[in-house]
Amino acid sequence: MKIRKDSPGILLLSFLAYNLIFMTISKSSAQESFSAYLYADMQPVTIHTKDGYIEKIERLEKLPDNTEKLIIAPGLIDNQVNGFKGVSFSLAGGKLIEEDVLIATRAIWSSGVTSYFPTLTTNDKELLIHNFSVLARVVDKEELYGSIPGYHLEGPYILPEEGYRGAHPMEYIKKPDWNEFQEFNKAAGGKILQITLAPEVQGAMDFISHCHSAGIKVALGHHNASTAQITEAIDRGAAIATHLGNGMANTIHRRINPLWPQLADDRFMISLIVDGFHLSAEQVRVFFRTKGADRIILTSDVTSYAFLPPGEYTTTEGEIIELRADGLLHLPAREIFYGAASPLTKSVGNIMKMSGCTLDEAIRMASTNVARLYGLDDRGEIKPGKRADLILFTIHDYEIEVHKTVISGKTVYSK
Repeated sequence: MKIRKDSPGILLLSFLAYNLIFMTISKSSAQESFSAYLYADMQPVTIHTKDGYIEKIERLEKLPDNTEKLIIAPGLIDNQVNGFKGVSFSLAGGKLIEEDVLIATRAIWSSGVTSYFPTLTTNDKELLIHNFSVLARVVDKEELYGSIPGYHLEGPYILPEEGYRGAHPMEYIKKPDWNEFQEFNKAAGGKILQITLAPEVQGAMDFISHCHSAGIKVALGHHNASTAQITEAIDRGAAIATHLGNGMANTIHRRINPLWPQLADDRFMISLIVDGFHLSAEQVRVFFRTKGADRIILTSDVTSYAFLPPGEYTTTEGEIIELRADGLLHLPAREIFYGAASPLTKSVGNIMKMSGCTLDEAIRMASTNVARLYGLDDRGEIKPGKRADLILFTIHDYEIEVHKTVISGKTVYSK
């Protein structure tokens, strides 16, 4: 089966369908309450909200009669969303349009993500500027409820070597350029919150210092830096590894490689894709035991193929992508991953299964830690005074099913 992911007909039908669905969802009043089992201790509670914020948490003896037995947790926060449901933030048929952002956002809500960073990857400079400009025009629209706090730029300042560059196109990879980056950030309305780069390329260290001074989080990814280079990058302000264990060559030196220094430095956080393909269970256990629940964030790295049916898809560059029924997304011709197709809830369930961590810890890694890292002080926890960004769900055999997504006290998705 071959499907053109950028078909205008498919995007228009999706947009109309989502408009119809969300027009039928009852809007919350200024005050709303949600009763469920609290994720942290599985005890029944009612979360009372007012004007979009959590007003109080009421402990209960039992859930009210006729209440569906669901778990309630803070909405998930995903720092790496390349696209969703046929929409790509970098390669949407060549250029992004505002309707694409609305389509993708509404689909993401149904997966339990209440805040996310649209992620633009290595590409033509003018295309990146255009797409950032589109995002900047739509991000503050009332119907998005502030669910896009900012953006992630992955590349183009990465290592161009095979194995390390992954699926990033070689022709657009370059050395860090602070003036060029300022053009990107100006187009983005000053809302680039994170950039992923390779610290060993010429000019990277000064670039990291500039970003740190400007309050932009620097992530290390798609690189083969030495221990000394990684340490200097962290000294200069690099804060997190982008999808640790990926964006690396298949064959590396057993001792001298980028994994160990990034794991060993307690100042440094790591992000992990725990979709069941990007990392083995053994890797996940080791990473979790090394860093602990407070220095890991879960990320999806989802692409436009998330929530699409299995089959073969043709990229705008003419490459064939295969999305298997089990969720693996890859380039068969190059035998490499092409991002991911599983939502963040998949990583939440999988890290519990693979590491033995609790649901409380898994939610912390998929929400609380992300909010803390990026200074999103109003979200990521269920506490009075925080935004009422909530998800209600069930979990069976480590599979999470989202029943309701609430943003600023408003129900934006209901099963």
